[in-house]
Amino acid sequence: MRVRPLLAFFCAAALVTPLPASAWGAQGHRIVNGAAVRALPDSVPPFLRSAAAHDEIALLGPEADRIKGAGKPLDDDDNPAHYVDAGDDGTIAGMARLNALPEDRRMYDRALASASPPTDGYAQGYLPYSIADGWQHIVRDLAYWRVDVVGETKASTADERAFFHFDRGIREALTLRDIGYWGHFVADASQPLHVSVHFNGWNGAHTAYPNPRNFSNSTTIHSRFETALVRAVATEDLVAARLPAAAASNDPILAQVGAYLATTESFVPAVYRLEAAGGIDGHSPEATTLVLDRLAAGAAEMRDLIVEAWQASGSARVGYPPASVHDIENGVVMPTRTSLGLGD
Repeated sequence: MRVRPLLAFFCAAALVTPLPASAWGAQGHRIVNGAAVRALPDSVPPFLRSAAAHDEIALLGPEADRIKGAGKPLDDDDNPAHYVDAGDDGTIAGMARLNALPEDRRMYDRALASASPPTDGYAQGYLPYSIADGWQHIVRDLAYWRVDVVGETKASTADERAFFHFDRGIREALTLRDIGYWGHFVADASQPLHVSVHFNGWNGAHTAYPNPRNFSNSTTIHSRFETALVRAVATEDLVAARLPAAAASNDPILAQVGAYLATTESFVPAVYRLEAAGGIDGHSPEATTLVLDRLAAGAAEMRDLIVEAWQASGSARVGYPPASVHDIENGVVMPTRTSLGLGD
């Protein structure tokens, strides 16, 4: 379910009590995060693959929804991070294409400002940038972890080595937290109704869209698909068994995110066809297949992007003056807490 300020009914309800928003519901988010960790290859550090890491990252799957209801300004600022309103033509407001996303949120807002009528990322959602920004954060986490591993064994003094050992423990905790929280948005992007103008009924409360197949305008379809159906048919084991083989990419992160979102958006009509046939409420085999496949797509994307973050972290440059992680690992540069911005 999504909190949309343009829906008068939801606004009225929010005056009484905060309205939760939870793509996939808590169970779905735990499933996606947990299945992603279970599928990580041996090429990533063991601290990401442990049973404790699985449990923490899975638990954090719903975290971005649990903070909702904090009030202004947080709710208004954060809610659009969970969705993007793509049209049937694969564009956002006719101006930004999923397969050619602007390079950052500033450029995204500039593109949307040219729409008729003008709009922005807070109205249309900025989910692609939630995923891309969070991924880059994880790259930095892993880059500093790699430096800590070197520093705790090779730094020039016992004090420095002790510092890097301590910092590695803190960095591992931060990395698990960052992955768990970021995974929420990767999972949001596998839910078709989180990447579509048809997010809760084919025609929204304020805009009419062509509806030649007479799809439902029910304002409960979103929650019935992502929460009730998931609770009835989905488990982590079922989803983990459906993950495809790992498929890391060398494409820029926003290109990958755009392609992922475009694939998800292509399943929007299928959700409405199943609703019309009674499959969502009846937990039909077809509806079960779709929801399990979409959860698996989220877990696979999360797994692949974590692998790519690990690969990219070796080429990162950290500290001041900036030094290549590869150079530090190869002994060309010796890290110190001062060079990494933790001492003057």
